[in-house]
Amino acid sequence: MSGSEATRSFLESIGLPGGDLHDLPSSEKRFPDGAHFRVEIPSVEGPSCLDAVLEESDRLDVRVHRVSQGSGVFLQMDDELDRMARAAAEARVEISLFARPNAAWDTSAMARTPAGAVFAPTSRGQEQIVQGIEDVKRAAAHGIRSVLIADLGLLSVFGVMRAAGELPQDMQAKISVMLPAANPAAARVLAQLGANTLNLPTDLSLPQIAAIRAAVDLPLDLYVEAPDNIGGFVRLHEIPEIIRVAAPVYVKFGLRNAPDVYPAGTHIEATTVALSRERVRRARLGMELLARSGYEPATSELGAPGLAVPVLAAA
Repeated sequence: MSGSEATRSFLESIGLPGGDLHDLPSSEKRFPDGAHFRVEIPSVEGPSCLDAVLEESDRLDVRVHRVSQGSGVFLQMDDELDRMARAAAEARVEISLFARPNAAWDTSAMARTPAGAVFAPTSRGQEQIVQGIEDVKRAAAHGIRSVLIADLGLLSVFGVMRAAGELPQDMQAKISVMLPAANPAAARVLAQLGANTLNLPTDLSLPQIAAIRAAVDLPLDLYVEAPDNIGGFVRLHEIPEIIRVAAPVYVKFGLRNAPDVYPAGTHIEATTVALSRERVRRARLGMELLARSGYEPATSELGAPGLAVPVLAAA
């Protein structure tokens, strides 16, 4: 047996694929309700953007299961968190808010260099771990049940605190595209540390995605249109195959040719609201393309099991 064959055999013996899966097997895995896919709208930066997404999803007949935000829990006022939680709970939609800060928003020189860009999403020092957990706890206190995490250490602490009862047991860790699961081994490590869903790099091929799906059971999140700063790829025509190979998968509609709005605020609210509406329109285009393909995968109802819909306090 050659060295490569021995390595592939060992990987398979520990439950990992021996390579990328070029035969593109259909995934037999599903969401708890039996669905193949769900729809996510990212960069929903505050209650006005969430209202716009919900309005457009109703107008365009797009079932949006999850919205996510990138600016961070700490950049929302208490009233804004309450408004978002209430609107999402009434619509039976999951809302996931970013646990910040990180190196890119700190005084890090390395995060601002070409070679150091990979450092930007990380929690810089233990104080940022503390503040990241404070973001998680504050989100939970307002009924939010999903947070975006982009640092390995923060994820590990999150997982331990949830297991110890320091965080709600139904609190979910959605791994950010900035902490990419680029291979099956990395995906498995993130799952072991407490991740609930895994955001894949935007440029993975179908065989690479299939190999990751074979290694983990968690839902995958995949941009089918990516913002320019993470590739700018428009992969709408791959939606049918992505769903077939990656199920259960969140089909995620970003937006190319759009400004980077992080951190967002009321000073650019007209822009972020307009971008939110267009992302729902992109989702409508994606669902129409899927319908024309002839492939008919199942999607979830709103409020389906596994969706981290906000939990509102009793009146």
